[in-house]
Amino acid sequence: MEKLEEIALDIRRSIFKTVYHNRAGHLASCLSSVEILVALYFGGVMKYNTANPNMADRDRLILSKGHVALAIYHVLAKAGYFDAKEVSTFCKEGTFFGGLTTYGKIPGIETTTGSLGHGLSFAAGVAMMGQSDRCKYNVYTLIGDGELQEGEIWEAAMFIINHKLTNHTIIIDNNGIQATGYGKDIINLEDIAQKWEAFGFSVIEVDGHSIPALLESIHKRTDKPKVIIANTIKGKGLSFAENKGDWHYKMPSEEEVTQGLLDLDMTREELSNYEK
Repeated sequence: MEKLEEIALDIRRSIFKTVYHNRAGHLASCLSSVEILVALYFGGVMKYNTANPNMADRDRLILSKGHVALAIYHVLAKAGYFDAKEVSTFCKEGTFFGGLTTYGKIPGIETTTGSLGHGLSFAAGVAMMGQSDRCKYNVYTLIGDGELQEGEIWEAAMFIINHKLTNHTIIIDNNGIQATGYGKDIINLEDIAQKWEAFGFSVIEVDGHSIPALLESIHKRTDKPKVIIANTIKGKGLSFAENKGDWHYKMPSEEEVTQGLLDLDMTREELSNYEK
């Protein structure tokens, strides 16, 4: 667990460095998803082969919350899919590493996402294909809580339950904040767990920044499709951004960069050590 926590901190630092140098990316949204991604890729959950990214029986992560692209890029680089230096081209002209994930250009990316709400329907199809063909892979879909306002999410939920897709796990990054403010002030979803249970899912609610809790919930066997509500903090790790409704798109000021270095226990030299 100590090693996994170190990886999570390293990913946070890498995200912060990239945003600082490239002045692009959804910083706060990426930071709320870090432990979820670390648990999946480094906690002995997902089956993958970096030397053969298209291995037929690999587990699939569908990143419906496509604007956390920068986080998944650094996770995939850490896992060994490609050199971390490649991520330094993030959102630069001619790069494959855009602000939203694109399928076919970057090994380890399973689908093109960005228009919120669509990822779960795609994942349901992938899970159904695997179940129909008796393939031994699992599908994990990471969605943001703001996406739950999309009707397509609940259409996909009915499809998943109807076809008993137990090879599929939904993980909700439940940070309570979306692009234009706090979710409860835009469309109040009230009791999320109750809604998923009413659709027929097995629901587990955990601290989304506790890797042990995440791993326990992922490994827990159920006889129904599973939803993990990971309660997270938007901007986790940066004191000036945590739980702030205006940090969906913002870039840190120099004063905030100084505070971020303290929060992440980084030096200016480490921040400057960056491949452009």
